[in-house]
Amino acid sequence: MLRLEKVSKQYAGLQVVDKVSLDIPPASIFGIIGRSGAGKSTLLRLLNLLEKPDSGAVYLGERRVDTLSGRELLLERRKMGMIFQNFNLFSSRNAADNIAYPLEIAGLSRKQIDLRVSELLELVQISDKRRARLRELSGGQKQRVAIARALAAKPQVLFCDEATSALDPQTTRSILTLIKNLQKFLQITVIVVTHQMEVIRAICSRVAVLEDGRLVESGAVANVFAKPKSAAALELLHAA
Repeated sequence: MLRLEKVSKQYAGLQVVDKVSLDIPPASIFGIIGRSGAGKSTLLRLLNLLEKPDSGAVYLGERRVDTLSGRELLLERRKMGMIFQNFNLFSSRNAADNIAYPLEIAGLSRKQIDLRVSELLELVQISDKRRARLRELSGGQKQRVAIARALAAKPQVLFCDEATSALDPQTTRSILTLIKNLQKFLQITVIVVTHQMEVIRAICSRVAVLEDGRLVESGAVANVFAKPKSAAALELLHAA
């Protein structure tokens, strides 16, 4: 589904991502983990086409996408959804209107939008919060709204950027269960970027470990947990 071939990225002369190659299988939950400053956020921006690599290539399916621009790039980005640690919702909109926003941008009719929003509210199990203002929602409910919004345009890939870091342990477990169930039901590719080994353990099938912008380990989660080969993976396991 998503493939990186020796991608590198510098900022102000600092090598932030260094010749990283990755194959992310379709319809899987793939984890990217590393300590703060390991290059996770930059790698994510290369994967979701918000940044172009200085060298290397990014493929979505069989198509190279890092060289695209204009409308072609916009259409590829629409195949991707994103959820964030701090929800990134509009405080001026209620739950339903937040979910509706990408559908409005896509030019759907009001009838189409209302139908899709109802489907999504049911999918993330907050149908009763349709007209709720953000101040009336818990952190977990806000993240469910954010997940629904990310899925509104029926993306092929869902990116989760530290999506549970701001939540308490019980809510974290419920959100991770939701993401896992949605991935199975929708058969989409989910990419989880985190510094928390427990998140990787809970829902991912494969994981890539970053350190100082380099890929130092990659493989099945069970193998990495049982026999870590890198100092970075060992440190993350001990911190879990």
